[in-house]
Amino acid sequence: MIKAIRVDYRLLHGQVAVSWTSALGADCLLLVSDTVKDDAMRMNALKMAKPSGVKVVIKNTEEAVEALKSGVTDKYKLFVICEDLEIASTIVEAVGEKSLNIGNTPFREGTKQYGKSAHLTGEEEELIKGLLDAGVDVYIQMVPAEKSIKCKSLFK
Repeated sequence: MIKAIRVDYRLLHGQVAVSWTSALGADCLLLVSDTVKDDAMRMNALKMAKPSGVKVVIKNTEEAVEALKSGVTDKYKLFVICEDLEIASTIVEAVGEKSLNIGNTPFREGTKQYGKSAHLTGEEEELIKGLLDAGVDVYIQMVPAEKSIKCKSLFK
């Protein structure tokens, strides 16, 4: 069962390993990236950041959609962490999830900052609007203790 889907370009780090995993009661983290599997150093770093007692699986977008649709992940309390908003949108649409947490997107040229940690391009804003139109609750929230910012109020 999917507990949450989050966008965080760092994938697995202290906030996810401790705060989010604990708050959600997750027992498996599905990290979705189309680049990480080609980078042995990043793969090793992510595996070392694994919280005790929690399974970590790393897949690309296509593999993640296939696994989620096949039912093989149903036995887990699953926290899906996507490297970028495009991947997260694909996952949300593929599985029919109705909630998406934007945790951390990096500053890039041409981005606008929302909250403390979300830097979005115009294309990403349009992607969010499409998700909102499809009935998905998209919100920005860095850590569970922080108040969330509903994207519906930002992108009317």
